[in-house]
Amino acid sequence: MTAPFVIVGGDAAGMSAASKAKRDDPSRDVIVFEKGSWVSYAACGMPYYVKGTVDDLDDLVAMTPETAREERDIDLRTGHEVVSINRDEQTVTVSTEEETFEQPYGELLLGTGARAIVPPFDGIDREGVFTLRDMDEAGEISDYVETTAPETAAIVGGGYVGIEMAEALTEHGIDVTIFEMLPRTLQPFGAETARTVEDHLREQGVDLRLETAVEGFTGAETVDAGDTVDAVKIEGDDEPVPADLVIVGVGVTPNVDLAEDAGLELGPTGAIATDEFGRTSDESIYAAGDCAEATNVVTGEPDHVPLALTANRAGRAIGATVAGEPTRTGGTAGTAIVKAFDLGAARTGILDPERAREAGFDPESVTIEAPTRPHYYPGARDLRVTLVADRESERVLGASIVGREGTKRIDTVATALHASLTVTELQNLDLAYAPPFSPVWDPVLTAAKVLGGTLEK
Repeated sequence: MTAPFVIVGGDAAGMSAASKAKRDDPSRDVIVFEKGSWVSYAACGMPYYVKGTVDDLDDLVAMTPETAREERDIDLRTGHEVVSINRDEQTVTVSTEEETFEQPYGELLLGTGARAIVPPFDGIDREGVFTLRDMDEAGEISDYVETTAPETAAIVGGGYVGIEMAEALTEHGIDVTIFEMLPRTLQPFGAETARTVEDHLREQGVDLRLETAVEGFTGAETVDAGDTVDAVKIEGDDEPVPADLVIVGVGVTPNVDLAEDAGLELGPTGAIATDEFGRTSDESIYAAGDCAEATNVVTGEPDHVPLALTANRAGRAIGATVAGEPTRTGGTAGTAIVKAFDLGAARTGILDPERAREAGFDPESVTIEAPTRPHYYPGARDLRVTLVADRESERVLGASIVGREGTKRIDTVATALHASLTVTELQNLDLAYAPPFSPVWDPVLTAAKVLGGTLEK
């Protein structure tokens, strides 16, 4: 008999691979080992659970363990941690609370994800200091807000988690301060979009402190409070900033220890190196999701983009490959969108001029403002669109969009990146028009038209 298809990790990449492999080859045994208790959950929804938009953590689960086992015939085992890989024997060592055993595999998929970066801040272990990377942490934060009713909160990091959690905590009447050590928030979104978001955060009452490095966290000086956090210490400032709750959201790092210990190659980003089919340096082992690299569609080079669609798509492709139909995992443009109170901010491709030049391009960009509907139709909102292209080839390199509606238009530019379109080709796309939805010249087309004129000079 063929040895089972074994998967390490039961979230986006792992469960997508398991479902696809089992669907395409029902006779194949598929085993998923997940060290935690949650599987197939929407991590992107966790801030909205804390906010109260999502009523129950279980609502974020796409597929329960029972569904996987009973309806999809997947041998899913929670509470099972894979602690080592024996490539010569093609086995993995699995540990539970009761036992440790060896499991043979025919093909192995590593979907070990990523973990929150936890800087060595003084007081990082105090009660009331959290990261937000998994469902248990989301539950803990929500419970803490409900039981302790904090009045002030500090968020360390101005990325996706920081922006979304600022909105979530403000909804509970908490005064929020964001600390960002860099000159702006939302680094991958470009300066224009970041400034627009920052102005809006301040309008919503968020205390935004840019170019401010956190040193650590102090604790309450009362016996009853114990080691509970009460303030944030800032480098170079003797006056701590009050905080009854702290969220540390400074980024993630791929979980590659298992792969590295097994001698698998890591790529230049520090994630697991893979080929176009998701194979690692061992042809019987695959990797996908937040632990693995993907090919950037703009540069053609390895990139590490820990986003949900990248993980789901790669996992599904690997499942098809294992079932007998070789399928490429697809590239990434780093397309992302984030809600910041009443604003949406979206990005795709390369926006940073220095990164573009390092990739061999000569970047040129424009930023325009255009309405989401004709001037005569009610409800029009301005969109700010930044579009970047290579001066020599006129190839579109990236874009960022920010506004109160219509930011999903970023998908048009993401499609252009995957197709390697020029600015003129983007400008000439036949996009839908009707007054309730768009002006004749969609804001993306307007940006392409203006950038095309700039490139002609």
